[in-house]
Parts: sequence; structure tokens; C-alpha cells
Amino acid sequence: MDRDAIVAAVEAERRDLADLLDRLAPADWDAESLCANWTVRDVVAHLTLVTRLSKPAAVLGVLRARGDINKMIGDAARRRAAEFTPAELVAQLRATAGSARRPLGAQPPDPLVDILVHGQDIARPLGRDRPMPPERVQPALQHVWSSSFYGARKRFAGLRFVATDVDWSAGEGAEVRGPSGELLLLLTGRSAGLDGPGAAEAAARLKT
Repeated sequence: MDRDAIVAAVEAERRDLADLLDRLAPADWDAESLCANWTVRDVVAHLTLVTRLSKPAAVLGVLRARGDINKMIGDAARRRAAEFTPAELVAQLRATAGSARRPLGAQPPDPLVDILVHGQDIARPLGRDRPMPPERVQPALQHVWSSSFYGARKRFAGLRFVATDVDWSAGEGAEVRGPSGELLLLLTGRSAGLDGPGAAEAAARLKT
């Protein structure tokens, strides 16, 4: 998938998620997401920042967080979640759905990973069905495996991952297999519905 195709896929995913968010009850916004210590509202606020966080603001945020990027991201999301109403956040997500802008240091596939994974972080705890098209998941999955930022190759060393809905596999060792979307969730640190001889070991790695 080239950059233009990635931008188009991200736009489609953002618009689809915005439609889902329109249907949430007020209490749903305060529900815990799959991201530890993040509410649904925090996750949506984070997704609106992807196209809005300036380089100076990102650098300042990292300095404030003493180099802890995850802390910086979480702090920025919570501040934005407190600043805007759910309706405003949904409008912001739609307004820049087609933007190719991405945060400092992010690679072209990172926004695709972000929207696919965070879409599940929101939908699954609320019992909402949000399909992940395999043709969009595959490039995100390959990027997560290849990028040192996510740490997937190190965390899951000694295991082999095989997608059952697209032509994708990676790693060596005991096999873990399942839909590409479930593999993407696992490799980004979420529990997922997978099987194979290495599935139990892969799930155990999430706790270490």
C-alpha cells in the first residue's frame, strides 16, 4: 500500500469511527477503553491530536514528561479530553479525517496503526462490532512488526505469527495464528483471539 492509499484508508477509518461515536450514549464516553487508564473519551481526544500536534508542542511535551513519550501522549490526550465535549471531539475527528499530517517522528503507516487499534480500544469494551478490513490491516501489521518503536519483534521473539485472512507471516518458532486484526492487537499489546501452539505463550508475554 503506497502513501496515497494509506491516507485514503486512514480517512475511511476515521469517518467510520466518527459514525460509531455519534451513536454512543453519554456514559459510554467515560467507560474504560482497552488502553490502561484511558477512557473512551481520552482515546478519541488522542486521535484528534494526531493531525494537530505541532512539532514545538511535541518537543515541549516530551521535555515536560522527562523523555517519557508514552506519558507525554497520555497527558496530552487527557488535557484535550477535558477541554472539549464529545460532540466537539467527533467533529474534530471528521474535520481532519483526510489529513496526511502526522506527529513528529511518526512514519506514514503509524496513523493507520493508530486508528485501527484505537478503534478496537473504543469499540470492544462497549460491545460494539467494528470490523477491521484485512487489506488495511496487512500494511499496519507489517509496519508494527518491522518498526522498533512497537517492540513486537523483541517481545515476541521465538514465536511465529501467521494471518489466516491475508498472506502475511513473520517470526520463527511456535506458531500463533488467527485473523490479521487479532494479530495486530496482540503485537500492539492487547489481548486477542488467536490459536496455535504458541498462542498461550504469546498471551503470557503480554504480562511481562
